[in-house]
Amino acid sequence: MTTFAIAHGAGDSGWSWHLVAEALQAKGHTAIAPDLPTDESKDLTDWASAAIDALPSTSDVVVVGHSFGGFVAPLVADQINAKALILVTAMLPRPGEPPADWWTNTGYTDSGLEDQFWHDVPPDLAAESQERERGMSETVMAKPWPLNAMPAIPTHFILCTEDRFFTPEFMRRVVADRLGAAPVELAAGHCPQLSKPAELTALLVACAT
Repeated sequence: MTTFAIAHGAGDSGWSWHLVAEALQAKGHTAIAPDLPTDESKDLTDWASAAIDALPSTSDVVVVGHSFGGFVAPLVADQINAKALILVTAMLPRPGEPPADWWTNTGYTDSGLEDQFWHDVPPDLAAESQERERGMSETVMAKPWPLNAMPAIPTHFILCTEDRFFTPEFMRRVVADRLGAAPVELAAGHCPQLSKPAELTALLVACAT
């Protein structure tokens, strides 16, 4: 079966993927979602290395990147010759683009809506997710994305139609511009791994096959 290597978003941890990991494991797959480093000495390549080091094997791996993990997952996929890449309401980088510049380069504007991350997440999970939030280093935001292009492997984008942070209108434009592929749409907010784990799991498995 497939191993799913998951790169979480900024300020997040592998814990936020525990429901999806359990659902994937129930289907016979393996899911690895490590806590990626946040100290100032680590950059994007270190994040990718941490994800790779956590894998039991690099064969038959599908790499998943959520939110900021969109800068990390392609690096993992490129290094291990992954089977596929799945990006979940993720930042799509361009060669040489520092993550800190992505916001201006894509024309991002704040939606102004309240509770942009957990509005559709069960309250107990939302509270624990907030308690587990971690800081982000300036190093990982400042250094350029090192690849010359996205990996030449099957790549899928899951767009969340109720996302208040990366709104669907904004992300449809970014995906068309930077990926050139039609996204799969999921009725969920920015954290579908907590709000719609069963539905997200089904999409991950479908995209991986």
